Amino acid sequence: MTNKKRVLSGMRPTGPLHMGNYLGALANWIDIQDDCECFFFVADWHALTSNYEDPGDLENLVRQIIIDWLSSGIDPEKSTLFVQSKIPEHAELYLLLSMITPVPWLERNPTYKDQILQLQNKDLSTFGFLGYPVLQAADIIIYKANAVPVGVDQVPHVEITREIARRFNYFYGNVFPEPDAILTQTPKILGIDRRKMSKSYENAIFLSDGPEQLQKKVMQMVTDPQRMRRSDPGNPDVCNVFEFHKLYTDSSKNAQIDEDCRCAKIGCVDCKKIMAANLIQALAPMREKRDFYVHNQDTVNDIVEQGSQKARQIARQTMVQVRNAMNITY
Repeated sequence: MTNKKRVLSGMRPTGPLHMGNYLGALANWIDIQDDCECFFFVADWHALTSNYEDPGDLENLVRQIIIDWLSSGIDPEKSTLFVQSKIPEHAELYLLLSMITPVPWLERNPTYKDQILQLQNKDLSTFGFLGYPVLQAADIIIYKANAVPVGVDQVPHVEITREIARRFNYFYGNVFPEPDAILTQTPKILGIDRRKMSKSYENAIFLSDGPEQLQKKVMQMVTDPQRMRRSDPGNPDVCNVFEFHKLYTDSSKNAQIDEDCRCAKIGCVDCKKIMAANLIQALAPMREKRDFYVHNQDTVNDIVEQGSQKARQIARQTMVQVRNAMNITY
């Protein structure tokens, strides 16, 4: 038994992970591995809530995201990695929780409203899309997680999970803890075109990018839009390249770059070259790990299988308690 706080989080397998995913979530996952009992899962069923018409090669996408995790520093000796669809108990708890979850709770979900507006090219008028917060709640509370690491925009997801757990406990007895949100501080990192970094915008720097790709993308990055000529003073405060410098350039050199930019002693091209070199060097260990796992697929499969077996054992134990609490026997 462990006295560590149990933490759970997951990601949908929608393609290769990018720097925004790493800095916004993965880096935090890596940091908490030593202090918490961590469960991280690939939410392949959740990928179907918006991509049900064309799910793509889910098997490959799942493998891809696991390799991204392992390459980034998620340690299977410290964290349990598993795939959602390998644990059918998630679906059973989802069904039971759907019986007690009021529809207005789902309709008021800010992410639901936002996605309806943002993805108008897709038909999202499905039960699965409306009810995905219930599945998400099942994902979390089936492991009796104490906390979920999220960005501030995802706090409503954790809150509805707390409400569903509270409602279940009210009806059937105290089975589930109400998980807390662990807020993660996400650095201000945008895509190479200064929009939100996203695969759909084709502006992302991927964790799987090699040195040549990284160099090319960095040189394409939009900098201070007011700096039209090399002789114009720049403003690092509005330059996305400088945001990367804050993360991947030595602090003393970073201060000099800031000063030189404001005085037009350094141009954007030279600034990008410095940052690209530092970024390539910083991601070198990740590329080395990736190369190992890409060429050792059996190791990846074993990690997922062992993690899924451990997760399912816990999920089964929880469902025994749930069925007993609801007087469901079979």
